[in-house]
This record gives sequence, C-alpha cells and structure tokens, in this order.
Amino acid sequence: MSKTDHHDRRQPQPYRPYRWPKEPNGHSGGIWFGGDYNPDQWPEQVWTEDVALMKRAGVTMVTLGIFSWARLEPSDGVWDFGWLDRVVTLLGEAGIAVDMASATATAPYWLYQAHPEVLPVEADGTLVHPGARQSWRPTSPVFRRYALRLCRVMGEHFRDNPTVVAWHVGNEYGWNNAADYSQDALKAFQGWCRRRYGSIEELNRAWGNDFWSQRLQNFDQVPLPEHAGVRDAFINPALRLDFRRFCSDALMDFFCAERDQLQELTPDKPLTTNFMVSTDQCVLDYERWSRQVDFVANDHYFAHGPGHLDELLCSDSLVDAYAQGHPWCLMEHSTSAVNWRNFNASKRQGELIRDALAHVAMGADAINFFQWRQSAFGAEAFHSAMIPHAGPDSAIYAQVADLGGILRGLSRSGLAGTQLEPSPIALLFDADCQWSMADSTLPDCSVDHWQQVYTWYQALLDAGYRADVMPLRGQWERYDVVVLPALILLDQEQAGRLRDYVSRGGRLVVDFASGIMDDHMHVGLGGYPAVLRDLTGIASQEMIALGTSDQGGGSILVSEGIEGNIWVNEPLSIEDSVRVLARYQGRRSFDLDMAGKPAVTIHGYGQGSVLYLGTGFTKESLVSVINRIVPPDFLTGAAGAGLHNGRDGDPRLVHLIRSGPQGRYHFYFNRGSTVVRDVSTMGEALVVQRAARCSGGGLSGNRYTIGVHGVVVTRQ
Repeated sequence: MSKTDHHDRRQPQPYRPYRWPKEPNGHSGGIWFGGDYNPDQWPEQVWTEDVALMKRAGVTMVTLGIFSWARLEPSDGVWDFGWLDRVVTLLGEAGIAVDMASATATAPYWLYQAHPEVLPVEADGTLVHPGARQSWRPTSPVFRRYALRLCRVMGEHFRDNPTVVAWHVGNEYGWNNAADYSQDALKAFQGWCRRRYGSIEELNRAWGNDFWSQRLQNFDQVPLPEHAGVRDAFINPALRLDFRRFCSDALMDFFCAERDQLQELTPDKPLTTNFMVSTDQCVLDYERWSRQVDFVANDHYFAHGPGHLDELLCSDSLVDAYAQGHPWCLMEHSTSAVNWRNFNASKRQGELIRDALAHVAMGADAINFFQWRQSAFGAEAFHSAMIPHAGPDSAIYAQVADLGGILRGLSRSGLAGTQLEPSPIALLFDADCQWSMADSTLPDCSVDHWQQVYTWYQALLDAGYRADVMPLRGQWERYDVVVLPALILLDQEQAGRLRDYVSRGGRLVVDFASGIMDDHMHVGLGGYPAVLRDLTGIASQEMIALGTSDQGGGSILVSEGIEGNIWVNEPLSIEDSVRVLARYQGRRSFDLDMAGKPAVTIHGYGQGSVLYLGTGFTKESLVSVINRIVPPDFLTGAAGAGLHNGRDGDPRLVHLIRSGPQGRYHFYFNRGSTVVRDVSTMGEALVVQRAARCSGGGLSGNRYTIGVHGVVVTRQ
C-alpha cells in the first residue's frame, strides 16, 4: 500500500487544503445544482434537448462518465473520447460545468475476461462475478495498473478543458467491494498488520491470541476472518475489527492513488469522491477519508416515514463535521422513489424541495440528484430522476425547475460559503464502534451504535433541543454537553480527552453501552464502564440482557411510565458523591432483584459533571428521561439549541442557521405531520415554501404558518 497507509490510526494524517470547484471563468459561484448525467444511455439527438431542459431548470453542474469505462476504452488500449467531447462541448457552450468522473467504478468485460484475478472473493470463498458494480479488488496490482492508466489518459485529455471544474474520483467506494477475501487481500492485510503492530508479539497481545490457541509465530500466519463453519460468529472479534479497518484503508489507498494521478496532471482542479453517510449504513471510516479529499461529498437517500427529515438532518450533521465546517457537496439524492429497497416509497408533495433545502441548511453548497434523465433500461430503471419517464411535462420536472430558481435566489443573496452555526450539544460517533457492534459476541446483538446516535438525535429534537453529530476523533471539546451513545470502544487516549473535558467544566452523558472495551475489543476489568469508572462514580458487575417480551423480559421500569430496554448494568459499587436521579422499580420476577438500585445518576468530576444511564431507552422513553429526570441545569446553555422558541417551543419545528459575511440565514422547517402556526421569524424572507405569512409581525421579523413539508428561509 502507498504512503497514505499508517499503522497508527490514532495519529491520522492532516487534512488536505480545502478547495471548492470554481466556475469556468475562475470565479467562485453560488450553490451548484445538477446531477449525474449519463448521455451514453441515450441517442445523440436527445443530448441537445437535455441541455436545453437543464438550462430551463437552472442546472449549473453535471457529473459525467461515472460508468463509462467500456465506452471510453472499448478494448485494451483503444480509446474513444469523441462522444464525450461532444457532450462536454454542448454543456460548456450552455454554461454548465462538468464534474468529470475517473470512470473507474466498474471495469469493462474485456478486462475481467483477460484478468479474472481482479475479481473479489466472498468470505466463503465464492468469486464475485462481474455484472453489477465494483467487481474488483482494491488490493489487486493488476486492476490498479489498468485503473491508473485510465486516470492518466483522462487527466491528459481534459487537463486544459475549462468546462471540467472538478474530478469525481471513483464512485461510492465499497458499495460492492467493502470486504475482499482474496489472496491479494490476504497479502495486503498481513503487510497492514506488520506496519500497525511492528512485532508479532504485539499483534498477539492486541488480538488476545492466547484464547483458543490462536497465537501466531510470524506475520505470514496472519489469517483473514473467512467463513469458519457453523460457528462462524465466533471468529476472533479483534481480528474481525482490524480486518474492517484494513478494508476501509485499502479502498482509501486505492482512491488516493487515483487522486494523485489526476492531481499530477490537473493540479488546478479539486478532487473528491462521494461518501455514503446515512443512518442505515457505515461502510467506511469516513473520518479518515475526509482528510484525503479537497472537499467532502456525500450521497444521501431518504428514509421513508415520520423520521424522514430527522434522519436527513442527523446524517448531514455528521457530514458537516467531516467537512470541518466548510461547504460540502450533496453528490446524490433522489427526486422521489429509489428502486433498491423492498418497499420504494415516493416522496410526498413538497418533500423534493424541502429535502434539498434541508441539505443546504446543513451546510451543502451543491445539490445534485441521481440522475438527470430516468433510465429506460438496466438495474435502476425505476429509480426516480430529474426528468422522469413521463418527460418534462411532469410534476417532478416542474419541482426540479422550481428548486433551481430557489437555489439561484439563495446564491444571489450571498448564502454560498456560509457555515452552519453549531449546537452546544454533541453526539459522538465512531466507525470502529459501529463495526464492533456488528459482532455477535456482545450481551445483546441488537445494539447498533449509529442507531443509538440517531435515537438520541431524534429524542433531543422531540425534547426541544438540537445536537451536532461529531466523530470521536473530531474537536468536540468546544461543546457544552457531550453525549456518548453506545460508544462501546474507548482507548486510553480518548478516555483521557473525556476526563480533561469534564475536569474543565464539560457535561458528559455516558450511556449503558459506552466505555466497555478498548480499541482492541479487550473488556475493561473492575466493573463497567471500566475506562470511565472514575467519571461516572459507579461500577457495574453484570450486563443483564432484557430480551423481548416473548423471552419473558422486554423492559424494566425506571420511573412511572418510563421503561428501560436492551440491557441493564447491575451496580457493584457507587461512590458517596454520586447523586441518584432515578431507581429501578421491580414489577416482574426477572427484574425484582433490581428494584431500588440506581438507574440514572449524576456525578461531579472536577468542574464538570457526568450523567450516567444504566440501561437503554427507546426514543419515547429517552424524551421522558430528558424532560423529567435530567436536572434542567445540566443542559443550561443548550436549551433551544437551534430550535424555534427554545425548549418551550413547538418540537415540530426545527430552526437552523448558517452565517457569514452577508448575514445570518435562518431556516425554519416543519418536521411534524400537522401545520405549525404563528412561527416567529427573524429577518427578510428569501424562501416561503408551503407556508404563508400571518398578519402582523414585529420589527425584527414576521410570523408564518408553515405547512407539512414546509420551509421558510430568512436573512437577518
């Protein structure tokens, strides 16, 4: 692997200098608007109509060539750029910029036929055949040679083309090759382990290889966590976690090789790739990846149901953290339904524009869809697009054009380049914790770290607060309140940061599944949460899984109407300085032994304090805990963080602010299923979507009724 690979993941590389795509004339533009464009799926006579419709809709940028390798190189070393040059010329003449893909996401069949050794291998030894996407090994030297040759040819061909303003390197790395169990991967993993640990003795210690006679004598014996029979679940958890880390690093290394090849030839064009951050997946360690791009880009697809907007905001908050507060690019989202879920819900009236503006509110300065024209064939024929099957005389295209006009207006107002104002509350997320919780050796395998972050995010919104989602390795010390939602892995370095944070006056929330193990999945001794025991002032002796009602459990009563779930940490010792806020109330045979024992506690440490939750909570119960058990002064300074009218405001409304030299831009969203009336706003109205101004209004602003899926944007 290349110089981007570091054995010590706790000392990550510095961030690359931030660079944002500029307009072909060299000036910084406003909010970019467009999407993936696949003209090679259509007859050439359609292209002129496409460009005209793009102009009408206000499109300013499209991504080209993501899956065009077979058209660009129809046979080994034979190139055909004529069709792509004609498309780029049409777009350039219309003033539409191009984010050019490296086209390496999927190789042509001739390469797979000539070199089947580039194909990935599943954990059970099954070969992954071509036919979908990313049927290649990131550790294959053969595939890398062909991919970098394509990057070199692409870079040389477009190096002086002013219409191409950025490079879209690869596409959704890890979508189909997040894990590879080939011999190439084995060799690379052994080298990764050698660099990470230095000696086989240190690896044996880190992996706990004295268990089940797994001690290794040299790095050539390092295995992959391949299928191991019916008890496959019991593969060494530390080995499995390190393999996930390696897989993310291997793909990142491949991206960096492509990036460096393109940058060498086109040093003036910024480069990025599209992450896949949403609360239903954690494919790669995007905190590490965010240090390798010139600007952060993300693909986000909505979660159908009442949490639609909440999930979007939660995911975007983490993306904004990865972007270090710089504007970021929404590379893909959908105008309506996707096609790859079991149930593919369409967006409701108003959600297309509302979602796009929510991404803008959360820091995006580029709003793009997959894709421009809906495919008539192939695996994504029923994935919605900016031009649907019905054509431009459709409601979707009309909304797309309306959105283009709204984004033009926001661009003229000076919004682009502003930053999202932070909340005083931070929820910490870590990819290692997410991956470790996928292991089936935990007390309850239903716990999901990322979902716990989302549960907290929604519960805080429902209670009248807004939080930011921050990576564990990020700079969260500036926040008034820091929450650890099922942050099961904590090494001594991060525990030390938390200790210093609380000592200086910070307020920390530690939940039932946090601080249980170190970064090698070694359980802390002396009572849970071992590494944070001095902070919580409480040690627990056993994790009692509650199971489901069918198993005779399901929940435990904490306070009147508030129930805990998942598992309970049974206390072993409690310091005298700990204040008990709520106790368990036994009511059934399985939980009578817990009656009267502390469930929620608070402990002073230095100048700060630590709130400890000894059991899990549903979103609804967590809202009750926040409103009825947590002392009001614990969240002092965070009340109403980003929400209209503070804690006493309507929780159906979320209020976000971006600020910069041109002023403060206020975004008011209705997150509920009913109309929100008499909303007080600040400043002049820029966007009023599915909303109406009320009569009256004060000197500092106006009042609005905001309908379902509605939004009002003002500048102060």
